[in-house]
Amino acid sequence: MAVQTPQQRIANEKFAKREAAKRGKAEGDRKTYEKTAKSPISPMWFALLGFVVFGGLLFELARMILGK
Repeated sequence: MAVQTPQQRIANEKFAKREAAKRGKAEGDRKTYEKTAKSPISPMWFALLGFVVFGGLLFELARMILGK
């Protein structure tokens, strides 16, 4: 059996503590230690898309109302 380094021992103790806390709890009751999922599109791209779609819609409505 290989000897653990102090860093490995600390990491193993933390992992064991987390796993012991999960025991006996339903899947939904467990705390998740994973990062939340990020959107595949950045907010800048959402803003650009909104400007193109809604900006074009506003210009078209203004053209129709003003009758040009």
